[in-house]
Amino acid sequence: MVHVLGSRILLRPTDPERSRAFYGEQLGLAVYREFGTGPERGTVYFLGGGFLEVSGRSDTPPPPAVRLWLQVPDVAAARDELRSRGVEITRPPAREPWGLVEMWIADPDGTPIVLVEVPADHPLRYRPGI
Repeated sequence: MVHVLGSRILLRPTDPERSRAFYGEQLGLAVYREFGTGPERGTVYFLGGGFLEVSGRSDTPPPPAVRLWLQVPDVAAARDELRSRGVEITRPPAREPWGLVEMWIADPDGTPIVLVEVPADHPLRYRPGI
């Protein structure tokens, strides 16, 4: 078994400053650390149990298969807060057939981001008889 000490998602945006403004200011993610200098410097954000690193630059956006899944305590509150910060909601909150409440947004390069609320009665939280 591999002993994992941490996890990190690495994004190479087409416009690093625009992406830093989105993740830091609009999403409000806390900065874990920064490194390097200039417009392509790296910024690492806290993501609960992992990290999101935005560094370097790419000529093309990430492929459509790249998606971020962020768990939040209250999707409706997140929607209101993100709207007030100018973030476009690409899919409004909805309770999915599998029981999670999901809402979709996208970063400046179009990377889909799903914000997920795990209801108190969902099996991820609640397991009767255990």
